[in-house]
Amino acid sequence: MSSNPLLFRIAFGSIAVSLIVLGLKLLAFWMTGSVALYSDALESIINVVTAFAALGALWFSYQPADQNHPYGHHKAEYLSAVLEGVLIVLAAISILHQAYLGFLDPRPLNAPWQGLTVNLVATTINAFWALLLIRTGRKHRSPALTADGGHLMTDVVTSAGVFVGLVGAIVFDMPLLDPILAGFVAINIIWMGWKLMRESVGGLMDEAVPPVTLDAIKSIIATEAEGAIEAHDIRTRQAGRATFVDFHLVVAGDMTVSFAHDICDRIERALKGKIEDITVTIHVEPEDKAKHQGIVVL
Repeated sequence: MSSNPLLFRIAFGSIAVSLIVLGLKLLAFWMTGSVALYSDALESIINVVTAFAALGALWFSYQPADQNHPYGHHKAEYLSAVLEGVLIVLAAISILHQAYLGFLDPRPLNAPWQGLTVNLVATTINAFWALLLIRTGRKHRSPALTADGGHLMTDVVTSAGVFVGLVGAIVFDMPLLDPILAGFVAINIIWMGWKLMRESVGGLMDEAVPPVTLDAIKSIIATEAEGAIEAHDIRTRQAGRATFVDFHLVVAGDMTVSFAHDICDRIERALKGKIEDITVTIHVEPEDKAKHQGIVVL
């Protein structure tokens, strides 16, 4: 399977963007001494690590099938998303520790407005890039890029919450809000990490295609299997951007192998024309194996 240059350009871009955003957030933390901004900067360190992991997983997933991996390497992208979820949880633990220390000894912020301005610039960059990653990842069915974009979007939401909260802390002279906000950021990060790991584990466990995709597959089989009797025991699974389908096709007992093979080829061509990166396996059976269920051929 040939690689997609666009996905690799996006993955390289994520590394550059994450480094820029990390630099800006560290600058904001250095200027203010805010525990909440420290938590924001720490999450950006994870963004850098996961951007590298996403690039590596993307490259590995496009390696051709080999003797040890005859079905390809598509699931490598899920491993990147699992790693990202684990790192997110570890970062949240560190943030909770800092929030606890800040709660015991709250301190006023230094140069608060300048620091918040720098952090707002970083958040804006993150928002733009997160939307690009999510849109590209979903379009090309890349779990690594989609997970990376989802992480960044959560980072944007928490950064916006930190910004609003710190403005309130400055205006109302309530330094205790700083560590409290950091605690909320940590809880939100833990929830996001759990969701990422849950979705990634689902991919590793061979979850079926979405119902709308399954309906499209059944419709194509029913339309293109002219000459057969029925199709049953349809199974699907997803592995990153790849989709796998297998089913039993019942034909007349006196049908020639050549004619049955032509029907299978027609179904396979139609499925590949509709669904990108699909692998189809069809088991042909004689009519006495019919179950009188599944797909009745039109």
